[in-house]
Order: sequence, then C-alpha cells, then structure tokens
Amino acid sequence: MQIVHFLSATAIPMMIVIIIAYGIKEKQKVFDIFLEGAKEGLQIVIQLFPTLLGIFLAVGLLRSSGVLDFVIQLISPITNLLQIPSQILPLAMLRPISGSASMGVAVDIMQQYGVDSIIGSITSTIMGSTETTFYTIAIYTACVKIKKIRFVLAAALLADLAGMITSVIICQFLS
Repeated sequence: MQIVHFLSATAIPMMIVIIIAYGIKEKQKVFDIFLEGAKEGLQIVIQLFPTLLGIFLAVGLLRSSGVLDFVIQLISPITNLLQIPSQILPLAMLRPISGSASMGVAVDIMQQYGVDSIIGSITSTIMGSTETTFYTIAIYTACVKIKKIRFVLAAALLADLAGMITSVIICQFLS
C-alpha cells in the first residue's frame, strides 16, 4: 500500500522532470513550448466561454422557474406505469444538461433516502452511466466549429435514456 501511495505522490513531479529532461535532450526550449500551449489553451477557453455561459444560464432558469417540476408532473404517470421511482426524475431531467446541478440533486436524493436504499443505488448508477450530454456536445462541437449536431444529440440523448432505464432495471433486479 505504501508503494501505491509513493507512486501516486510522485507521479506528477516525475512526469514534469521527464518532460523537461526530454526537452533538454532534444534541445528544445521547454518553457517557450509551455507558454505556446498555455496561450492556445487560453484562446480555447475564450472561445468556449459564451457557450458555457448560455448552458449555465439555461440550467439556472430551468431550476428556478418551475418548468422542471411541471415536466416531471407531466411524465410521472408514464414513469409510474413503468415502475420508475419518481424521486429520481429530477436527476434524470438535469443529468444531460448540467453536471453540477445533477450532482446537487444526487446528493439531495442520497441524503434524503440513504446511499444503501434502492433510490440511492439507482441515483449513483445513473450518475456513473450517463453523461452531461448538452455540455459535452456544446464543448466538443464549439471547439471544432461543428454546427449541425442534431444526429449527435439524438444519439447521445438516446444513450442517456438507455443508461437511465438500464440503471433502474438492474438496481431493482439486484435489490
């Protein structure tokens, strides 16, 4: 166990030393290359900022306006018929949109129902088997300037839905 702790504590410093040593061996200006990469990274952040701001604003509006609660009430007869617990619906609605909002909802669910409950198991399985789809697609497509995303979005949302339904089925089967 001490070896693992030692390796994890020294991994990043050793990687930095290896990169610098390789740069010196190849007679490269390591610091100048680092600065070039930092400039490129900052440009990417500046390009992505409007997209991120729009996503965070939309999530905030959804949560505070009550639209999310209204949509959950609309679909709850269907989810009740399919034996999907209504307690996880806020998580299912927010997970594709926002990682931080879905993490907050997941923590609330686990505090209320417990981590060892069926609801807690479904919640943690959903968090591990789905993605923040809109965020991920927005970042990747904005980075490479792709405008037509409807097929990517449809496939990703179907994958999220499959992950959520499978999470419910497996957790109910195992409990």
